[in-house]
Amino acid sequence: MMRRWVPFAAAGLLCTLLAPIVASAHDLPLDRMINAFVKIEPRQANLVIRVPLDLLRAVPFPLEQGGRYNLAASGPAVEMALKALMSDLSVWENGVRLAPSSQIGHLASLSDRSFEDYDQAVASVAEPVAADTKISFELGYLDAHFVYPITSPKSVFAIQSQVAADLGAYTKLSIRYIPLGEASRAMLLAGGSGRVSLDPPWYEASAGFVVLGIKHILSGVDHLLFLLCLIIPFRRIIGLIPVITAFTLGHSVTLIGTAYGLAPVGAWFPPFVETAIAGSIFYMAIENIIGANLSQRWIITGLFGLVHGFGFADVLKEQLQFAGSYLLVALLSFNVGIEIGQLAVLCLFVPALALLFRGRMSGRMGIIVLSAIIANVAWQWMTQRGEVLWQTPWPQLTLPALMTLARWVVAFLLAIGAAKLLAKWIERKWPGLSRPAENRADS
Repeated sequence: MMRRWVPFAAAGLLCTLLAPIVASAHDLPLDRMINAFVKIEPRQANLVIRVPLDLLRAVPFPLEQGGRYNLAASGPAVEMALKALMSDLSVWENGVRLAPSSQIGHLASLSDRSFEDYDQAVASVAEPVAADTKISFELGYLDAHFVYPITSPKSVFAIQSQVAADLGAYTKLSIRYIPLGEASRAMLLAGGSGRVSLDPPWYEASAGFVVLGIKHILSGVDHLLFLLCLIIPFRRIIGLIPVITAFTLGHSVTLIGTAYGLAPVGAWFPPFVETAIAGSIFYMAIENIIGANLSQRWIITGLFGLVHGFGFADVLKEQLQFAGSYLLVALLSFNVGIEIGQLAVLCLFVPALALLFRGRMSGRMGIIVLSAIIANVAWQWMTQRGEVLWQTPWPQLTLPALMTLARWVVAFLLAIGAAKLLAKWIERKWPGLSRPAENRADS
């Protein structure tokens, strides 16, 4: 008899344990996207914002029968919500927080499409809500318009959002920034991201992307393994300069090309790039094992640099929105950051390898053992990523796709030519510089 009740008791215990989890998941807002326009005029900055009511649960908007908001009696609650937004949303001019000179707002229904355009959004907020509008509980928006006096439209403006700060990155703030006399730009900020410049000066954008490049190269295990494969046959940093230069030229081409929309698109491309990066590591490791032909390594490294540039671009694309009007400065600064990170890695790896390749690990033995370990890791990555790529639908060969492919074929050929010219120039300038480590161990 007792056995018949065991499953029911277990089910009841499971429900009890899961109840807090289910409740907390239910408490999370369903609509977490805040939409806003920031438009700069000669004497004022305009912030027009739409916040889901699901994110404003602390504001006691009055309800009527049927679970709908009582719009006629919502005036005091709207004023309370506007004050909360004034506190949680801040606009800055040259590092000084601005105070709004006016603010208006009202509730809007889910069917309202006025925020598809700035002028429509401003006009909609200025008009009273229609008397027959019906907004169900937490299924609507608070639309607001804040006006901030400014000293100059050429100032550096920034924004910071603490709306629903307790949810952190779960919330998103979509901003369309409209500078005076310039094209608008879109930005997507995660909640709790701190103060963000809407149009940073070139030096601020440059510094941020240099740091981003350093962090990326130091945290990218696959890129670090590729660099290690390049370093293994050498003993001195000076011998690596031509190889690293070819790698830099290669990834710079694809990185800049991707940022300007010249890269292939589609769900297949990211897994293809990840698989190709793993393949580049595997190839370089095998080449080290069988004996690297350093006269061809210039070319191979430059070609693989093109592939790694696509990987860098995949990380960079979400950050370019913070470059403002300095896209090229951001790209070059990101490249500078990558090179700084690579030099730091070289300065660490070269002496470490010098210590490792001693005794029984000296000469070819050390190169073969270490390269074999890396090849094993790269092979596992390549097969795992290849499975993902195999399951991804490939694109149809349309005319635009063929044009994109032709552009990159030309880029590959130019990279090969540049690598050959560089190799010949280096060899004339510094004869014997690229000899393998085991042939000049005594130098």
